[in-house]
Amino acid sequence: MLRIAALGIDVGSTTVKIVGVNDTGGITWHHLEQTEPSIEKQTARFFDIIKEKIENLKDIPVIATGYGRNLVKEAIRSVTEITCHAKGIYKEFGHGGTLVDIGGQDSKVIVIDSEGKVIDFVMNDKCAAGSGRFLENTATRLGYKINEIGDLAMKADIEVPISSTCTVFAESEIISMIASGKDTSSILKGLHKSLIKRIVAMIRSVNFMPPLLLSGGVVNNIAIRKMIEEEMGEKLIMPTYPQLMGAYGAALIALDENK
Repeated sequence: MLRIAALGIDVGSTTVKIVGVNDTGGITWHHLEQTEPSIEKQTARFFDIIKEKIENLKDIPVIATGYGRNLVKEAIRSVTEITCHAKGIYKEFGHGGTLVDIGGQDSKVIVIDSEGKVIDFVMNDKCAAGSGRFLENTATRLGYKINEIGDLAMKADIEVPISSTCTVFAESEIISMIASGKDTSSILKGLHKSLIKRIVAMIRSVNFMPPLLLSGGVVNNIAIRKMIEEEMGEKLIMPTYPQLMGAYGAALIALDENK
């Protein structure tokens, strides 16, 4: 049986993540799935999975975060993603900085002080052009998997600029580029650069505090990491499980509830 003292679940627009931690806050178990239309049924299934691995689920505190956090019936309460990501990243590294979280539906820049407190943040939650959805839509249109396009973008010698600031219009622009014979890798490089310009603008809109930290599934993309480093002139620090930081932070908050 697993040693789990608390659980955190992050119901995101693209994926649902659950993390179990031990008494000292170390990750002992996690599970991740693509988000399904029926969030309540999906999260209930997550807890059916964990029931098979532990004996005392009813005694373990659960905190929920993410856009679907209020649909998790098993949670004792819900907490914002801002708080949870800051909590998770601070626990892993033990210091503050500026955290860039690039998710499927939105992106966040969170400034964390030396004690782990959030002192400033900004979110892009109105338009998919500043999130992973921007990349995912184009990857699908070009016939690539989302985990392939970063490597392809890095192989391009030049970038084809994407001028549209809307995902829908950008997709139409890319279709025209393909029709005119533009190189796919160069299009992808331009697409990544377009997203990075929005992210960097967010970073510069807050009271930036080094080092630059990353979280979210999108940061597994090598082109995203390289381009942020180049634009900011800062070395990036990435946690062991960047996609789990929200759920991990939620689990740590749940652990605090149990003390």
